Amino acid sequence: MPLALVALAVTAFAIGTTEFAAMGLLPQVADDLGVSIPQAGWLISAYAVGVVIGAPLLTALAAGRPRKAVLVALAALFATGNLLCALAPEFWSLAAARVVTGLPHGAFFGAGAVAAAELVAPRLRARAVAVMFSGLTVANIVGVPAATLLGQHLGWRATMLVVVAIAAAGTAAIVRLVPELPAPARAGLRHELGAFRSGQLWLALATVVFGCGGFFACYSYITPLLTEVSGYATGSVTLVLALFGVGMTIGNLLGGFAADRALRPTVCAAFVLSAGSLALLAVTAHARWSAALTVVLVGLCGFAIVPAVQTLVMRQARSAPTLASATVQGAFNLANAQGAYFGGLALDAGLGWTSPTLVGSGLAASGAAIALAAWAADHRRPDGADGGVDEGAAEPDAPAVGRTEPAPAGAPA
Repeated sequence: MPLALVALAVTAFAIGTTEFAAMGLLPQVADDLGVSIPQAGWLISAYAVGVVIGAPLLTALAAGRPRKAVLVALAALFATGNLLCALAPEFWSLAAARVVTGLPHGAFFGAGAVAAAELVAPRLRARAVAVMFSGLTVANIVGVPAATLLGQHLGWRATMLVVVAIAAAGTAAIVRLVPELPAPARAGLRHELGAFRSGQLWLALATVVFGCGGFFACYSYITPLLTEVSGYATGSVTLVLALFGVGMTIGNLLGGFAADRALRPTVCAAFVLSAGSLALLAVTAHARWSAALTVVLVGLCGFAIVPAVQTLVMRQARSAPTLASATVQGAFNLANAQGAYFGGLALDAGLGWTSPTLVGSGLAASGAAIALAAWAADHRRPDGADGGVDEGAAEPDAPAVGRTEPAPAGAPA
């Protein structure tokens, strides 16, 4: 794997840290700025708003521009947004800065996933995407606990400044290590939008919105589950969440490896396994050791889905994958919102702290059903899956995702 993927992963690490560490810093932010903790929680929503707006908007603005230049600009905007957060004098300016910080999130992962796929041989695309996303999962093991600890001792602004430094390092690494990746010859907003005429692309996005909501239904309420059901002390939850991150990292890498060998089966199997692991947690949560083991399994199965669906979306978008790839990040945020919402409904109904994991299991199962239906529909198409491309494994001599060079003489059209 090229070092350029490490440069992308460093920026992904910074993004993951600033996105998830905010949850652990809410008390410090609320106390410093004189607001309530629920009001400080709006900062999480502000970031999500930035992601949803920025993914299509910035990707559209960047259409037709060289990918490396786009990646550098997005990473620099992310660093700037965090600097604005660190310097914000009061709550509403901080909320606005969080929106700015979230803007490049989806566009960066969208362009980064396409760039990662272009940097390697076709048979390694999903693994390359997984390496980039490993920065996001490692952030849950190292970045988030360290950021929370730093915020508790030196203040939340110090945490933001550290993230600025990491993001700046990621930007410099992209400048130094990522080769020039010119935009495809047919690049442009109209060309990118044309990919959304594919019904299969919408089905792939639907698997994310509904199926991945299962993971977030569990993750949103994992802390009270561990304290109220498993019997963990509040101070020990951070360690269990780090184990969650370990499972996510392993699952991300395994999912990328499996998706390169058999894309559609990996997507379907990952959702089925995610549904099973979430249902299992409802049973094993009643003992600390079994809860910890199952949390690793939930993280593993939940994030095995990520590189697989990201690669599937890029494949369905064919020669216009950038906007579709960025849209996946908006789909993940919708999954986060609806997973937390339905998990909260179960709690409000008095079904107990394990009920969000069962809700999550049902959502993951719905993702599996949509994925299986999409796979079956591809088999019924007269031209075969993906316009004749074998979904089982990437062809070794196929052009990289997003490239538009003519095929060599004698190559299949």
